[in-house]
Amino acid sequence: MRFASWWIGRVASAAGTLLGVSVLIFAAVRFMPGGYAQIVLGPFATPGERAALAARYGLEDPLVVQYGRWIASVGRGDFGTSLLSKEPVAAELVQRLPVTAELAVLAAVAAVLVGVPLGVLTAVRSRDGGGAAAGRLASGLGVSVPEFVLGSLLVFVFSRYALGLTVGGYVPFAADPGANLRAMALPATVLAVAATTAVARTTRDAVMNVLTEQYVTAAVARGEPPWFIVRHHVLRNAAVPVVIVLTVITASLLGGALIVEYLFDLPGVGSYIVQAVGRRDYAVVQAGVLLAATVFILMNVIADFVVGVVDPRLGAAARNGGV
Repeated sequence: MRFASWWIGRVASAAGTLLGVSVLIFAAVRFMPGGYAQIVLGPFATPGERAALAARYGLEDPLVVQYGRWIASVGRGDFGTSLLSKEPVAAELVQRLPVTAELAVLAAVAAVLVGVPLGVLTAVRSRDGGGAAAGRLASGLGVSVPEFVLGSLLVFVFSRYALGLTVGGYVPFAADPGANLRAMALPATVLAVAATTAVARTTRDAVMNVLTEQYVTAAVARGEPPWFIVRHHVLRNAAVPVVIVLTVITASLLGGALIVEYLFDLPGVGSYIVQAVGRRDYAVVQAGVLLAATVFILMNVIADFVVGVVDPRLGAAARNGGV
């Protein structure tokens, strides 16, 4: 019973957070400099033309009324119609979401496959001065290089020289898997650099903390091989912070895809939102940002569940109402 109450509280908290985020999104879009009428009609439109356009789309209504109308439509699964293309926003998002999802999944998989082994290796060999310094240097570079700098460099190099990977020219995976992966490799690499660094640093710190525990010392005293100790005593106990940071990173990759999709001309949700911001297409911006916030909040709820499975102590605490 306590466990069910705990989960109900978690879900209610997530729903409340999402509602608050929707208010912030709606207000931020409405208070952006300029407006839809100015973008569409230009600076020389008459006040009558502006008033007619605002009345056509309900933009002259009080903000509270506009928000209530929008959130009621979202509750019905209707994200509105694009002010520019006149197409349903939901249909556009469904069409573009697979591109962004594939990009985020590729980057997350690369972060796990590279970051976790690198973090474990750095922690185990932390007494090796050269190895530890190299790990810190790689982590520092991965965090400090902005995505648009690395992305611009790769766009220039792979556009200038024929190195086997393509810049732009997205092809759906179902149409041509090889062409799809060649087009997605570079943007996924740009997204994966910072994610890999975060996973590696979190894994290193978690493993180093576990290595100081008494049961690890006892395993060493029993003469167990080092990598046996790592596999059987360290990895699972160090997994909780890694799982948490990985879920947060996976969700944030959707936000990071804004820049990367725009640089590499990918028809994903990120580039769709960037174009809509410049055109003050309110319905598109609100729906896209709300979708990203929903994914982020949902991934945090999933992280709570996975952590409870990975670490039985936390799961028991949740069932007893202690977390």
